[in-house]
Amino acid sequence: MLVVIASKYDKSARSFVEHSATDGVTLLTPEDLSVVGWRHHLGNTKNSTAVVGGKIIEVAQITGVLTRLPVVFPEELFHIVPNDRSYVAAEMTAFLVSWLNTLKCPMLNRPTPTCLLGSNWRSPQWIYAAAQVGMSVRPLHEHIALGKENLPEVIPKYSATVTVVGKRFIGEVDATLATQARCLADAAGVELLTVQFSKADADAEFIDANLWADISQPAIATAILEYFIAEGSYAGGRRQKERRG
Repeated sequence: MLVVIASKYDKSARSFVEHSATDGVTLLTPEDLSVVGWRHHLGNTKNSTAVVGGKIIEVAQITGVLTRLPVVFPEELFHIVPNDRSYVAAEMTAFLVSWLNTLKCPMLNRPTPTCLLGSNWRSPQWIYAAAQVGMSVRPLHEHIALGKENLPEVIPKYSATVTVVGKRFIGEVDATLATQARCLADAAGVELLTVQFSKADADAEFIDANLWADISQPAIATAILEYFIAEGSYAGGRRQKERRG
C-alpha cells in the first residue's frame, strides 16, 4: 500500500489517489490522526497500526509514503475546538515526524525535524546550495525598508522547470540542467524536487527550487509510481538477503 499524506483540500493529491487506486494508493489526511486505532511503538513496527482513509491497517502493509504536507495546519482541523487547533496541529506534526522516521519503506521525501516534506529551505538557502554544486545562479535582491512590506523578487514569466523523481528527470530542458537538478536534490538529501531555471538551455541560471511537485502532471505521477515500484522491489530483495544471511 502506497500512502499519500496530504490535506483533504489537496486536489492534486486526491486526483493522484483516485487515478492510482488500483495500484493500492490511499490518502491519509490530518483527520485520520484523530481516529482511534493508532498504535505507534518506537523501534518496533511489527505490532504498530495506523489509520489511513478512516480504516485501521497494520503498518507493515505500507510499502511507500508520499508526503504532501510541510506541517499539519490548524486551519484544517475543523473537528477540533478552535482554541485547541494550534496545539493539536503542532502535536500531530511532531507525531508524524516520529512515525515517518520509524518506517523502513521508500519515502518521498523523508521528514526533517522542522518539515514533513524534507529540507524545506528558503530561497537564499537554495541559491547557496545551487552555487555550491556548480550551478550558475541569479543573485537574489531584497529591499527591506522600515515600515514597508518586504516583497519577493518576481520570477521571470518564461522560465523552465525540471522535476527530479529518484534518478529520473521530468521536464523539457537541456541534459546539463537535469544533471544539475539531481546534484541539488542530493545536496538537499531529497529524492523529489522541482527546480526552476531561467530558461531550458544549458547556460540557464538557477532561480529557485521547491519540494512541492505537481503530481497532477501525468508524467510526474507515473514517475512517482514507478519509483515506488522499483524501490519496493529493491527493499524486498534486500530483506530476503538479510533473512538468508
